[in-house]
Amino acid sequence: MAINEELLNFVRDALARGLPRVQIEDALLKAGWDSAQVKSAMTAYAEIPFPIPVPRPKPYLSAREAFMYLVLFTTLYISAFNLGSLIFQFIERAFPDSAASSGYNYTREAIRWAVSSLIIAFPVFLYLSRLLSGAVRRDPVKRASKVRKWLTYITLFITAGVIIGDLTALIYNFLGGEMTARFFLKVLTVGGIAGAVFGYYLRDMRAEEAEIKS
Repeated sequence: MAINEELLNFVRDALARGLPRVQIEDALLKAGWDSAQVKSAMTAYAEIPFPIPVPRPKPYLSAREAFMYLVLFTTLYISAFNLGSLIFQFIERAFPDSAASSGYNYTREAIRWAVSSLIIAFPVFLYLSRLLSGAVRRDPVKRASKVRKWLTYITLFITAGVIIGDLTALIYNFLGGEMTARFFLKVLTVGGIAGAVFGYYLRDMRAEEAEIKS
């Protein structure tokens, strides 16, 4: 979140005059400033004893960081899609559609492609996740990376859309009396994968927000 320059200057001047943080925050809230912006402005200055307010280091965006996060989330999408595709093929083989023509060769090729993609993409995702998590632990400022936040919220948006669509399809087919085992298992697969991704990144963002408030 971009912090208003006027707000930052006010907080800096108030802290320089020795006013308590609680009093500054209360005055800004009474003046109509958004609570999230007030929190961000207050946390922009470190709570350490010094004659003048000491600014905290601001997160910066490097090309390397952007590249790593883009690869991380791309491999996440590839892994999630191909895991779903692989499970779909197993469901197709376990519950074949008698009305459809034989697609054994297509199923075999689809399984090979899904497995190949997972073998490449998923280890890269795990490696980058561990690497970037370690970097954040060593330097908590990196947690505020704009690329990380944007890609995380885009992922939450996509997975929320998938879950909504998945549940809509489930209700639609249930009301139409077309609920079959193969359809239900496919819905469960999509909902399970999307729900796991959504839950993981939502918990991560909530933990970050709780850390900022504390």
